[in-house]
Amino acid sequence: MADIDKTLKYYNENAQSFASGTVSVKFTKVQDKFLEKLNPDAYILDFGCGAGRDTKYFLSRGYQVDAVDGSEQLCRIASEYTEIKVRQMLFQELDEKEKYDGIWACSSILHLPKNELKAVFMKMLKALKEDGIIYTSFKYGDFEGERNGRYFTDFTEKTFEEFVGEIDNLQLKEEWITGDVRPGRGEEKWLNVILQKN
Repeated sequence: MADIDKTLKYYNENAQSFASGTVSVKFTKVQDKFLEKLNPDAYILDFGCGAGRDTKYFLSRGYQVDAVDGSEQLCRIASEYTEIKVRQMLFQELDEKEKYDGIWACSSILHLPKNELKAVFMKMLKALKEDGIIYTSFKYGDFEGERNGRYFTDFTEKTFEEFVGEIDNLQLKEEWITGDVRPGRGEEKWLNVILQKN
């Protein structure tokens, strides 16, 4: 757990600057790609919501949203920003059964070591209704370990396909590469994936 403690410490200490670096970023293209796979009255879990940018967008579009994050400071900021109660929770603590139509895990579960990621995917599957949708994203590459004070597990298409192949009832629907949308981060690449429970 030391990895996650260090990562959470990073977010608690840098919550304000992280928030201002992400909330203003326009991310509608990816958000809408996820939403078009859901019904208009879908129930979404924003899993690792950060400063609440995506939760606020989903709420503005009329969706029902639960938002959680491991960082106490980010939960405080996100609660204010979204005007809903954001719960502090670790990914490993997810314990719902067939509650959500969609789980949005935007650059969040990438902070888990690969050996803990599979168990969290199983919990996400359990929390999804039948045919539920997951969107998640990882930095593109083969690196796993600490980078700038946080833990990261990176994936390429090939390594992610292999990883998903080991998880029952989880189907990879789409994957695509994007550049980083934050100013000055254009050279960083992200692997975006949409998965479905079946």
